[in-house]
Amino acid sequence: MDDHLYTFALTVFTGFFAIMNPIANTPIFMGLTQELDEQGKKLVAKKACLIALLIELSFIVMGKYIFELFGITIPAFKLTGGILLFFIGFEMLYAHKSKVHSNQSVKVDIDSVAVSPLAIPILAGPGTIVTGMNFAGNGSFLKLGIVAAIFFIMILLTYLSFVLSDQIVKKLGRNMIAVIGKIMGLIIAIIGTDMIITGIKLAFNIQGS
Repeated sequence: MDDHLYTFALTVFTGFFAIMNPIANTPIFMGLTQELDEQGKKLVAKKACLIALLIELSFIVMGKYIFELFGITIPAFKLTGGILLFFIGFEMLYAHKSKVHSNQSVKVDIDSVAVSPLAIPILAGPGTIVTGMNFAGNGSFLKLGIVAAIFFIMILLTYLSFVLSDQIVKKLGRNMIAVIGKIMGLIIAIIGTDMIITGIKLAFNIQGS
């Protein structure tokens, strides 16, 4: 894999890590599964991660067809997606949690918590879908494979974070987790700004890096 693909892979990993943020999501998982025993928590984590994986891979693989079906252009997608990601990052910087990224105020039944809100929208929410489709939307099959593989790695990291949530919160503390969330918000806002700039260049056929 050449340097360009290494850079692309690192960018994809950074984008997914920032928007999914397994470490910052561990307190949410703990709060939603506090009534379950250890085995129950593992089952919820496994189900939530599998559902999120299937949803995201569907959008990554079918992104181009979705564009064609609805007549969506790459510049329009990048502009809209960039604006969405910017506001998600902005809310993460100046609030406890992005309202677009998750919805902690919704109370759900324990049996369905893996589906909502864990899988949707915390793991496979609008920000995650936009990020995946942006990286895979107009790339080669090799890049599409890289995006899918990195998201799979992120799901594994998320599963481990959920399973080890008690130890992670005890070691890092809630304040450190909050700081990590702010840093991830800044990264997301920067990625969104870059998407907006790229969308404007494509829309008006502006040359240059």
